[in-house]
Amino acid sequence: MSPGHAASILDAYGWDPVFAERFAPFAEQELLPARVVVQYQQIYRIVTEDGELLAMVAGRMRHRAEGRVDYPAVGDWVAFRHDPDSDRATIHGVLERKSRFTRKVAGSVVAEQVVAANVDVVLLVTGLDADFNPRRLERYLVLAHESGARPVIVLSKADLADDPDAYVREARSVGGRDVPIHTVSAPRDEGYEVLRGYLEPGRTVALLGSSGVGKSTIVNRLAGEELQRTQEVRTTDGRGRHTTTHRQLILLADGGLLMDTPGMRELQLWDVDEGVEETFSEVDELADHCRFPDCEHDREPGCAVLAAVEDGRLSAERLASYHKLRRELRSLAVRQDRLNRQHEKKRVRAATKAFNRHGSRR
Repeated sequence: MSPGHAASILDAYGWDPVFAERFAPFAEQELLPARVVVQYQQIYRIVTEDGELLAMVAGRMRHRAEGRVDYPAVGDWVAFRHDPDSDRATIHGVLERKSRFTRKVAGSVVAEQVVAANVDVVLLVTGLDADFNPRRLERYLVLAHESGARPVIVLSKADLADDPDAYVREARSVGGRDVPIHTVSAPRDEGYEVLRGYLEPGRTVALLGSSGVGKSTIVNRLAGEELQRTQEVRTTDGRGRHTTTHRQLILLADGGLLMDTPGMRELQLWDVDEGVEETFSEVDELADHCRFPDCEHDREPGCAVLAAVEDGRLSAERLASYHKLRRELRSLAVRQDRLNRQHEKKRVRAATKAFNRHGSRR
């Protein structure tokens, strides 16, 4: 198959001239294009021009990979080779991504993890119950802005709120003027038609949010059928188990692509300086009027940001959240630098040992 003339099934999954151009070097190796639609640990389900296959990463690719970020993720376009004597395929490369959601892996490990790739629009879902948390919504917005996808805030379970408009106003104070905000209610069957407007043939729309916010319900309503299992959450704290257990890219009957993801209990950020600037754009705009160009917006005289807090133009909670995220990113940078130095010491030590062994035999 020529990379410039993908089969119709690949067109439906978002194949376009940009990816065709990025695939050209792989075509010279007689590899074929496919899109990752499900990831099961180290096994992937890919969609090819001939249908779906299970695939694993080739040994040489694993050897070249410098970290988890170099491995395929759901939504990635990959170059594969199929063994005609089996129903398995081997992935030999990942095409350059046009957008990617990354986070620091959960726990103490200092490493980047790709959550989803090649997403056009991301629906950031939060429930109008015990789940609603403006500070968590800020973190999702930072992730979305950094990814390159277009963020949209979805306030689910609007039927549980006495005053949904109050939540919309609070979400607006976090998302700013440019991020659309929509409310949906499953019992009332309200708001889903607006969300369907984001679904177009070949466009990938992902849902992100914590566990129990109703992402699977939204997937089922937009698909018009029960594609994902749903589960009630506890009424005491609004929490529930992960209904979706793995990331999955779903082709809808009308041609749109939906990506459902498990609820993330931890959302540790990774290298999101631009995302923070865009999410907190009002802070950066105010900072242009500070007396000192290196103002930290803490106790400095002539700080326009602190002045805005004093006169009510900027909430103290918003500034505190900005400072918290900045501290988190600085701490991560220090840990990355320390890890890089450790890796470099190991590399030099190994090279020295190899040189000494080689020299002793001469």
